[in-house]
Amino acid sequence: MLSESILITLIYLGVAISSAVLVGLVYRLTLAWQILDVPNHRSLHDFPTPRGGGLVIVAISLAGWWSYAMWSGKLPAMMLYSYIVAAALIALVSWIDDVSGLDNWVRFVVHLSGAIIVILGSGAAWQSIALPFYGELTLGMLGIPLVLLWIVGLTNAYNFMDGIDGIAGVQALVAGLGWMLLGSLGNQPECAVLGMLIAAGSAGFLWWNLPPARIFMGDVGSAFLGFTFAFLAVWAAAKDPRMAVAGIVLVWPFVFDSIFTLLRRVRKGENIFKPHRSHLYQRLVQIGWSHGKVSALYALLAVIGIVPAAVFVHWPTVGSWLILIMLPLLAGGLWILVVCHEKKFSASICNTSSQSVP
Repeated sequence: MLSESILITLIYLGVAISSAVLVGLVYRLTLAWQILDVPNHRSLHDFPTPRGGGLVIVAISLAGWWSYAMWSGKLPAMMLYSYIVAAALIALVSWIDDVSGLDNWVRFVVHLSGAIIVILGSGAAWQSIALPFYGELTLGMLGIPLVLLWIVGLTNAYNFMDGIDGIAGVQALVAGLGWMLLGSLGNQPECAVLGMLIAAGSAGFLWWNLPPARIFMGDVGSAFLGFTFAFLAVWAAAKDPRMAVAGIVLVWPFVFDSIFTLLRRVRKGENIFKPHRSHLYQRLVQIGWSHGKVSALYALLAVIGIVPAAVFVHWPTVGSWLILIMLPLLAGGLWILVVCHEKKFSASICNTSSQSVP
């Protein structure tokens, strides 16, 4: 009889291989149907590329989690179906956006609707959360607007961060593995299973998406992943308040980059609703870093983030120190790295220009 660890590994590999095969099918279909991401002034790719590969991650995650729920009988029906309905709605509208384009307000309304559906259907809201060193903080009704902001915010942030080859896929792979670990540590197998499905589905997708990407994830994948990771942090916290912070830490590179860029644009008086290319990862690409190098950097930062997240769940005091020391150092280091390389890049441009002047 196979041990549990071997069985999980075989299931993971089977899902990953199935994902790679299905993404290949989607690649051929999107290419035939001309569902392409055509470069514009904000793009960081040079050639029209099929998009919509994230559809496979959606299908595998939802079908797999529903199958697990039917087999185990451990998931409350309202929680299961409210999440599936909300996630499927967001994925469907995002797919339509990939194919024909939608106004920003339509996407926002759908993301907000998805958040409301899971709150009403599953009762998933932060009644209390555990903060580093502070302990459990009771939120009461304040938890509802905070959860709405969190879910809608991460859904959009994940979409904004999906701008170069591999970056959204590797974050999903790492965060999915992180949820496998957190679910095991916190005795929440439903979170571990959903994390495994996302990680395996993303691994198969990355076969096609690593630089140079043959197909992009599209909004259908990025919006779904952002919504799902936000949902997991809310749902798991209902049983263990520490899971809220731990779930945020698992996607901290995307959260930090998005918030930092938003605040920077506000400080500069820019229109925050206007498309831009000023995320930290975009700035690295614009000064010459390859997509692969930037995605590898963000993957490394995400992997490091698993450590304080897991330790915080298992040993809150030690985890609190790691979160409050390690993450600010990493975030500050990322910002300094970008600024220093931008200065070097500007200096090299100036030197080249001066040498070319007769």
